[in-house]
Amino acid sequence: MKRREFIQFLGGTSLAASQMGMLSSCSQFKTLKKLPFVPVSPSKEDQLVLADGFNYEVMISWGEKINSAGEKFGFNNDYTALLPFKGKSDEAILWVNHEYPDPTFCSTRADRAKSTIDKERKEVGGSLLKVKKDSKTGNWNIDRESPYNRRLDMNTKIPFDSGVKIEGTNTAIGTGGNCAGGVTPWNTFLTCEEVYVMFYGDRDRVTRKFKREKLRWDLHYDHPPEHYGWVVEVEPLTGKAKKLTGLGRFFHECATTVALSDGRAVCYMGDDTENQCLYKFIASKPGSLEEGELFVADTDAGKWISLDRNKQEILKKTFKNQLEVSIYTREAAKLVGGSPQNRPEDIEINPRNNDVFFTLTNNKLKNNWHGSLLKISPKNGNHESEQFSSKTFLVGGESAGFSSPDNICFDPKGNLWLASDVSGSKLGKGPYAAFPNNGLYYIPMAGPLMGNVYQVASAPVNAEFTGISFTPDGKRMIVSVQHPGEKSKSLKDLKSHWPEGGSSIPRPAVVQISGPSLEKLLS
Repeated sequence: MKRREFIQFLGGTSLAASQMGMLSSCSQFKTLKKLPFVPVSPSKEDQLVLADGFNYEVMISWGEKINSAGEKFGFNNDYTALLPFKGKSDEAILWVNHEYPDPTFCSTRADRAKSTIDKERKEVGGSLLKVKKDSKTGNWNIDRESPYNRRLDMNTKIPFDSGVKIEGTNTAIGTGGNCAGGVTPWNTFLTCEEVYVMFYGDRDRVTRKFKREKLRWDLHYDHPPEHYGWVVEVEPLTGKAKKLTGLGRFFHECATTVALSDGRAVCYMGDDTENQCLYKFIASKPGSLEEGELFVADTDAGKWISLDRNKQEILKKTFKNQLEVSIYTREAAKLVGGSPQNRPEDIEINPRNNDVFFTLTNNKLKNNWHGSLLKISPKNGNHESEQFSSKTFLVGGESAGFSSPDNICFDPKGNLWLASDVSGSKLGKGPYAAFPNNGLYYIPMAGPLMGNVYQVASAPVNAEFTGISFTPDGKRMIVSVQHPGEKSKSLKDLKSHWPEGGSSIPRPAVVQISGPSLEKLLS
């Protein structure tokens, strides 16, 4: 896309583009005339490679103790988010997702004994960590002895919201598959249960026939699969959690909320599987996501279709009640005409104009190897509207400089960061020959550099960057480095030794990125 077309595309019209230019001149947004760093090229190194003027340090890695009770930081850290601690500008609560265990490192792949599975059940869920800014260095450090540090895992009892009962009980045991998430307008964390089937499988709505998955936790734990696949809301200071049934059940990648003028919230979600859908939930009460209406996107017609059973005759005929619609959201979405997408993953809202950005990672079933970013513009900028326009924002590929967009985040100055997710087995091969390792990218959203993609970092072998967030002071970037060395055949045949190097086993870790180049981007 030519730059002039890109500018008009961002605003919809030349008038909107000029208005956006005025917005970008305001102090809250950053307009770059010159890039303050030299971008890196895709790397094969087993290192976290950064452009000049950026540096990083590991905040915490898998297996480290997080509190005096001896709880440990879980495996495969993913989404991160920070909320100020009791209104303080130099203290915060950091939430980190833990998505899934890798038996090569966490247990034993062939051994499905109860003791083995018990180890794995502790590795997933999430961590709440108290962090504080060092007044001398500016780094944010974890207080390892804080009473606010705690884990949620697959042993944690978590109720369904509003007293709902699923499979005879109103409480689920544990949360897992925690991929991305969100933060509510009332300052709670949302963590999303994505590929939940890996733990207890799933079953057909009509026949009730089970589909078993490789981890086979069901061999020792009779937990209904319908208890997983939800968005979970977590209170930052207490760890109290609940599963939000109104937001549907599917492979939740993330849950991004925006506040309406009356205090109610709209939550955007995506189902991370080939040919699945985009969703929107409109809450009916301020300060809560327990009640409201769920919609699925028809991107061809530019409309949100209600999944309210009372509004859709086909849903009335198919499902017993609204809860059953929620439990089998995918089926309901297809029945009413939801548009299949190319693996919807992360979702963020452009602070410059309220457009909603969705990453569509790829769709190998359609030979779409490199994915794209989709932009949805609500009618009249109203997130409550059932009408919208949509266009492709960026398309991945070798000429674009990135492939398979996964996580995105707008920084405090309104510019976009993107992390890629080419699977470990495909990196550097076939259509991904130009991408030996995954990357982290910076995309200016205003000024003469607008729309260009610049690579800031290259991940270690087999790893990907996830969970991009920024500290409350806007000076540091927090990023997860997930599954380094995930294609290792055994502990004696390792593909990565990051972050400790030498002959050590690889460890997923959360890092903070700083440096003069980042300061220039965020100042």
